[in-house]
Amino acid sequence: MRKPSIYKQLLAFFIAGIVIFTTLGGWISVQAETESPISPNTEQLNLVGDGKPFKPDHLEQSEKPYDGDRGIPRGIDNRIPMLSRNYPWSTIGRIEGTTADGESYYCTGTLVASDIVLTNAHCVISSETHQLSKQLRFIPNVINGKPQSPGDMAKVQNIAKNVLYGTDFKDGGFNNVKNQSNDWALMIINQPLGRKYGHLGWKSVSASTLIKQKRGKLFFVGYSSDYPDPSKEGYESLTAGKGLTAGYEDGCSIVGEESNHFYHDCATASGSSGGPIIDVIDGLPYIVALNNGEATNSITGQDIINFAMKMDFLDNLTGRK
Repeated sequence: MRKPSIYKQLLAFFIAGIVIFTTLGGWISVQAETESPISPNTEQLNLVGDGKPFKPDHLEQSEKPYDGDRGIPRGIDNRIPMLSRNYPWSTIGRIEGTTADGESYYCTGTLVASDIVLTNAHCVISSETHQLSKQLRFIPNVINGKPQSPGDMAKVQNIAKNVLYGTDFKDGGFNNVKNQSNDWALMIINQPLGRKYGHLGWKSVSASTLIKQKRGKLFFVGYSSDYPDPSKEGYESLTAGKGLTAGYEDGCSIVGEESNHFYHDCATASGSSGGPIIDVIDGLPYIVALNNGEATNSITGQDIINFAMKMDFLDNLTGRK
């Protein structure tokens, strides 16, 4: 659930040495196989974009992630289910993958171009084995376990060529601050789903602006493994279960910055890795940070604060100033 803004407490926990860094992918089963990754270069990805959002003409735009009266009491959870098929909710979906050793998992991803999905590096490459996943697919706008159209399940073909990632985690895994601040990935999918569902823009916004001027004004979407719970009042119709309808939370904030990454207080759980933290700027949705992990008290298990990637890496890749 929402963590309090306790930046000073976070630093105290770090000093005390009892904080562990946890990634937020959803992991499911295990077998055995190996594959050696080949890190691509920027030219192979052929990323084209100016960072601006795109809404297809046939899609309506909605400020709310649901249609009509959602009928779910606000007091149960800060999050509400993302039930809208309208833009910009249409751009966000589930990434489903299989690791090199056969383990199935899922993360959250967002269309940022017609055929390019943004997520975390640890959603495409193992932070432990340093090997690329052998299968990756993106399913946009999954609601109650179902996409808008059954045919819109895009794959990443030739993963070694069509995935660009900021780190392979070979130098210290997630314990290395440099890896934490480069935990991004871009995937080329085999269908131009962005033409149908649209894509979000991105902006590199300074920490001072986000912390001082945007406190309580950001929102987050992610396919969290603890949400929604069909056994709770108001969620009975979401029969597919947890992790199969995205959770939406508004009113969250970037609360700090250190070592080139942000701290934030949006609600996260396993599966929400790669979820976008969004700000509406001049009426248009822009990704201003990319959720990628959380700090937890290793003694009590208490969640302390969450981590997010800054968006300047996309400006660097595209040459956008």
